[in-house]
Amino acid sequence: MSKVAVIGAGPMGLACAHELLKRGHSVEIFEADDRVGGMSAHFDFNGLSIERYYHFICMPDSPLFELLSELDLDDKLRWQETKMGYFYNGKLYDWGNPLALLRFSPLSLIERLRYGLHMFYCTKVKDWSGLDKQEASEWIHKWVGPRAYDILWKNLFNLKFHHFTGNLSASWIWARIRRVGQSRKSIFKEQMGYLHGGSEILLKAFEDSILKEGGRINLSCRVEKVVVEEGKAQGLIVNGDVQHYDSIVSTIPLPFVPDMIPDLPEDIKDKYKSIDNIGVVCVLLKLTKRVSKNFWLNINDENLEVPGLIEMSNLQPFEHNVAYIPFYLPRDKAKFRNSDESFIAEAKNIVQTVNPDITDEDIVDVHASRYGFAQPICPPGFRENLPPITGVIQGLHIADTSYYYPEDRSISESIDLGKQLAKFVT
Repeated sequence: MSKVAVIGAGPMGLACAHELLKRGHSVEIFEADDRVGGMSAHFDFNGLSIERYYHFICMPDSPLFELLSELDLDDKLRWQETKMGYFYNGKLYDWGNPLALLRFSPLSLIERLRYGLHMFYCTKVKDWSGLDKQEASEWIHKWVGPRAYDILWKNLFNLKFHHFTGNLSASWIWARIRRVGQSRKSIFKEQMGYLHGGSEILLKAFEDSILKEGGRINLSCRVEKVVVEEGKAQGLIVNGDVQHYDSIVSTIPLPFVPDMIPDLPEDIKDKYKSIDNIGVVCVLLKLTKRVSKNFWLNINDENLEVPGLIEMSNLQPFEHNVAYIPFYLPRDKAKFRNSDESFIAEAKNIVQTVNPDITDEDIVDVHASRYGFAQPICPPGFRENLPPITGVIQGLHIADTSYYYPEDRSISESIDLGKQLAKFVT
């Protein structure tokens, strides 16, 4: 039996620790935050326990379903028919099904048909290797044409990926289209899932299971350094103290790794440093009125600097209407350093532009969360440039959400990768 340290208590770290304990290892988790969950962690939104950043469940999320069954949480999974919208140049359109596409007047009939064919193709492709080296915007241009790209994709890309637009993997974008596209009851009806009680239900079950099996979870404990001697990971320095372990698994964002593990070979550290990430400032609004009937609303409006908003109360019931407005920004962009109040004011303007019936009195509560590593940027051929998960230093295994490329970041993918990481530990 090995004594293992897991760095990071997001869903990936928790899944790894859970699996390690099942395999008979001794496990201790270290988390810099004051709670488990990472980006899926809840907070108290003045009486409402809710995630700081939005998550949803799709029908292809098999690893999550298997875990829910294992933790006796099957009865917490709910499915809801959801709608998608598109706010374009001041007008709200239905979106997300063939009839809505045919009625979308900003595109010509030929452009609508080309777009629909592309979406259908994405749901049927199983081998993504042919897309891996293609650049996403060029790939979409070829399918839908330049005008449809400008109307439906250009603004979304620019406001989500900024200067990284133009160097994104087509397979990475395809995986996102496919995951949502396959979460349907029929071609006319989209279906998304959620956990009754939110992600907190899963996180609490994880925590309880880990503690019951003898694992330890240390919160507000940032790992200062991984100790390496004679080519082997020997332990961690936490709060100035050295703690010894047989194996170490890191699940924190890769940009933190070079400073935490200075003994890595220089070429490996350079690979970690070369991985870019987009940050996010996510504003959460509690309202007396719905913004729209849509769960997911794409936005392309020259006066609004967000790619969309997510009205979570159109997926799961809350006492109030709840909407997330995510501002995706590179960490070095000046706007990312703006005050929470600035982003909140902009978010209010966005919902009032989409729905002019919403007044200031209808917005009853606000909150802003900020994270610098919301989304790794995946250029063409991304996977081949990632450092190996294991084998660089004996007893050390390193991964984050980058390693389930080309799949979309989700709790389900984190669970799957966390279980895989546990298999590397001997």
